[in-house]
Amino acid sequence: MKKETLEIIYQDDNIIVINKPSGVLVIPDQHTNENKTLVGMLKKQLNQKIWVVHRIDKDTTGILVFAKNAETHRFISMQFENSEIKKKYIALLSGVLEDEEGVIDKPILISGRDVSIDETGKKSVTNFKVIERFKGYTLVEAQPQTGRRHQIRIHFWSLGHPLAIDAQYGGAEPIYLSSVKRKYKEKKGMEEKPLINRLTLHAAALTLTVADKNEKMTFEAALPKDFELTLKQLRKYYK
Repeated sequence: MKKETLEIIYQDDNIIVINKPSGVLVIPDQHTNENKTLVGMLKKQLNQKIWVVHRIDKDTTGILVFAKNAETHRFISMQFENSEIKKKYIALLSGVLEDEEGVIDKPILISGRDVSIDETGKKSVTNFKVIERFKGYTLVEAQPQTGRRHQIRIHFWSLGHPLAIDAQYGGAEPIYLSSVKRKYKEKKGMEEKPLINRLTLHAAALTLTVADKNEKMTFEAALPKDFELTLKQLRKYYK
């Protein structure tokens, strides 16, 4: 991935806000060099040190905030720790969710790489409301009140409605036009490409207090093209 593909939504002397693309780690793991992560790309692009204040999954898209200095890192980290930051996600779920809105209040236990719903885990709360329903999917807005790993993914899985595509908590099968359009005709010699073939989760908005301005600011990121195209086809053929 080239650094030019990183969409910078906002930056000042203290923070930089980007619209994270799918398929990129925020920080390195044992298999990935820092240069191929978002923090590495931004360091190179801005030619300065970057502090990570929060993370979203590799295949999740959307709003991500980095600090440009240690003081801002502490300031924003405290807001996350005290649940003062508002987050809004858009998720496409499998199946038709009956409730118009609700609260998922189920503790999450994190043990190494394992994440589970467990009474001995930490309190985890996700508010949600339905945006739109299709024949076999539901589009929802989710507002996590806590920030546990995989929280939105495992909370909806626990309701029996995992993300439409989620290899870990649901199914990994991509969404194809042929699966939603009744009279789909395949073009000869052309292999059908999926409408979307990754985690159907997008960090749409985030509200935090910006240090030097001493006021709350909301940053928003539009849905990526593959997510938008999928919704367009679902509205057309799968209502």
